[in-house]
Amino acid sequence: MDDKVFLITGASSGIGEATARRAVEAGYRVVLGARSVDKLEALAEELGGEERAIARRCDVTEWADQETLVGAALERYGRLDVALANAGFGAKRGFLEESPELWKSMVLTNVYGCALTIRATLPALRESNGHLLLTGSVAGRRALPGSLYSATKWAVTAMGEAARLELNGTGVRVTLVEPGSVDTPFFDQPPKGALEPDDIARGILYAVSQPAHVDVNELLIRPTLQEN
Repeated sequence: MDDKVFLITGASSGIGEATARRAVEAGYRVVLGARSVDKLEALAEELGGEERAIARRCDVTEWADQETLVGAALERYGRLDVALANAGFGAKRGFLEESPELWKSMVLTNVYGCALTIRATLPALRESNGHLLLTGSVAGRRALPGSLYSATKWAVTAMGEAARLELNGTGVRVTLVEPGSVDTPFFDQPPKGALEPDDIARGILYAVSQPAHVDVNELLIRPTLQEN
């Protein structure tokens, strides 16, 4: 089985789901992780079943789940070539908004969860001279008023560069993906002119399709109508 293998966290909807569809279209086999098992399994079946796609429940804040997800990729397909650390969610702006419990969950998911995905996938990516991608945000390039979410995405920006520096010379490429406004479950009401998840997925497939000597370090993708 020579087809390359693409692992995605947060794969049950939005950018993760769209990327899974594009990856299979491009010839990858995919390993899908998310907490929403029913949606995940339905997507895997739609993408071709176990020959092309497998689904595993994965809470990215749990190290055992991350190990299980990577282990499933290696057991079923024997390799791992691309990993997209995509799981994350947001919160209302304002340091007097939301509950401390939601804040804690968001920080653990967006920051710690991303770090665990890097840790879990790195040995296999080194083996394959693979590609690591992290879903950041425009909010990880500029601070937003009262936004703890923005702070978590600044952390992802730093992790992307830290991983690139650590992996320099190993053959593993690192790409930070920074979407602007995208019509996903992130928004109750998406901004006018927001991108579709597939717009980001096409950018991701562009980055991973480059020759081995080309490392697209950052993909900043905004809607044409977005000012900031």
